[in-house]
Amino acid sequence: MQTEHPSANNRINLFGEIISEAEFSHDVHGEGFYSFNLLVSRLSDAYDTLPITISERIMDKTKFVMGNNVAISGQIRSYNNYIEEERRNRLVLTVFAKDYEFKNSADIDENPNDVFLDGFICKPPIYRTTPFGREIADLLLAVNRSYNKSDYIPCITWGRNARFGAKLEVGDNIRIWGRMQSRIYQKKQDDGSAIEKTAYEVSVSKLEHGAGDVNS
Repeated sequence: MQTEHPSANNRINLFGEIISEAEFSHDVHGEGFYSFNLLVSRLSDAYDTLPITISERIMDKTKFVMGNNVAISGQIRSYNNYIEEERRNRLVLTVFAKDYEFKNSADIDENPNDVFLDGFICKPPIYRTTPFGREIADLLLAVNRSYNKSDYIPCITWGRNARFGAKLEVGDNIRIWGRMQSRIYQKKQDDGSAIEKTAYEVSVSKLEHGAGDVNS
């Protein structure tokens, strides 16, 4: 059986407005990478603010400026960032841009936030209900990529998908379709105060495992 290329396991397509200046992020073997935030609309009146990472080798720095609209295709990547004050590693997500095109919103007729992932459950699912009785299950998906690396991507499922996802076991291979979202939350400090933080995750609209699939 032919093995699917790892890049096919992790795809994201976004369209939105650049809302921060592209700033230098890091260097890998002489290749510089820049990061900025992209404001992506939902079907409702809400928006998601998503972090983008792009190589200097493909970006036109004169166009990656605040206010421009851009369509980006790439992958969701994860890495561990050590937080000194917390003395622990924190999982950080970013969208790694592989291609882009500057467009007007009037030219966009596809989903502005479209994600596909094919990976493996790497932690026991966490099932819960909201105060209003809505069912939720949190999944952590390990998605393989080249050079024996993996990205660890938090996913959130709802309703029937949550009930289905709660029964999954570590090592199960699943495929999901959905969108990447940002979520602001309050984190309590040791002194009792709270600071505002942003979490990123994939909100699942369709989940497939084995021969069956579930739509939310």
